[in-house]
Amino acid sequence: MADLTPAPQVWPSLRARDARALIRFLVDAFGFEETVVYGEGETVHHAQLSWPEGGGIMLGSARETTDDAWPLVPGSFGAYVVTDQPDALYARAKAAGAEITSEPHDTDYGSRDFAARDPEGNRWSFGTYRGEPRKAH
Repeated sequence: MADLTPAPQVWPSLRARDARALIRFLVDAFGFEETVVYGEGETVHHAQLSWPEGGGIMLGSARETTDDAWPLVPGSFGAYVVTDQPDALYARAKAAGAEITSEPHDTDYGSRDFAARDPEGNRWSFGTYRGEPRKAH
């Protein structure tokens, strides 16, 4: 059976102070799907969360070492996530305790959007805007 998931070409990545709690929040509040989590105890070395409508993110625990090859600051991440159901997702996020930073609204470019912050402080915008069509080469 063929995998019908679109193959993402860009994997936004972030670090978290409490990666396991952030994973639970992103699954419960926003609807990401936990695809894989590697780690020991409370430490997450690598996690992949898939977005049901295509693509996904990767994340892991912040490291206290100075030799960290990927020294991202927890809470400094931001992403725009495309969804066909922004109002239903808004209701889910709000019910799960997400901090809503922008209520659902229609934009001047034809999108229906809202924004929220996760418990680590990362900013998430969700909306129907799929980007402009790519130009032919």
